Amino acid sequence: MEIGRCEDGRPWRLKVHGTHVLVAGATGAGKGSIIWSVIRSLLPAARAGLVELWALDPKLMELSYGRDLFGPRYAATPEECADLLDEAVCVMQKRAARFAGLQRSHTPTVDDPFVLVVVDEVAFLTAYQSDRQLRQRITSALATLTTQGRAVGVGVLAALQDPRKEVMNIRNLFPDKIALRLDESEQVDMVLGDGARDRGALADHISPVPELGAGVGYIRLEASPEPIRVRAAYVSDTDIRAMAATFTGGEDR
Repeated sequence: MEIGRCEDGRPWRLKVHGTHVLVAGATGAGKGSIIWSVIRSLLPAARAGLVELWALDPKLMELSYGRDLFGPRYAATPEECADLLDEAVCVMQKRAARFAGLQRSHTPTVDDPFVLVVVDEVAFLTAYQSDRQLRQRITSALATLTTQGRAVGVGVLAALQDPRKEVMNIRNLFPDKIALRLDESEQVDMVLGDGARDRGALADHISPVPELGAGVGYIRLEASPEPIRVRAAYVSDTDIRAMAATFTGGEDR
């Protein structure tokens, strides 16, 4: 799906089916631009019943603007987020049982749509959650989804501000990673992998001025170690509300 532009002017097409994507960036770096550009691109398939959008919104800020897009699959409290993740794991495991011995990859259908679990500020659930048991439950579910979900059509798109391992200890389970503006040079390799900054991913040099730097970042895909400079399209609050107002999907199937 096209969600922005590459540095050389080519369309930036981000794959979310058959992978998992981690987006890291400081406050105001434009994580929302990527999340909403992905959602907007998937809406036609969602209307056709080929995609389900599930949302975890622990900050009650970003994804709440388009809450109607997610229907009953919107969670905000830690308890709700844990329940929704457990439901996604259940969908994944039931599919795996049905697919066993019959198919090794997933093609979206109305009966088995692609499920994209969108998590805004995942560290609120995996690191800053005070309830230890709830935190472990959420981390375990995310780890299960990111290790087993993509073959059966369950993907995770997660965003966070702080990429340190103690904050996000399952970050390496995401095959594809995007580094938006980061505060420190060391954080670049934390997100994109060792040597990424030396190969040109200067995410710590991206302008903090929104008009210049919001949505700008570097992506490193599983299939290629070379970081590519990109910029996501801007999706305004008005755009999000318009999408939610006109969306006719989201019913519980």
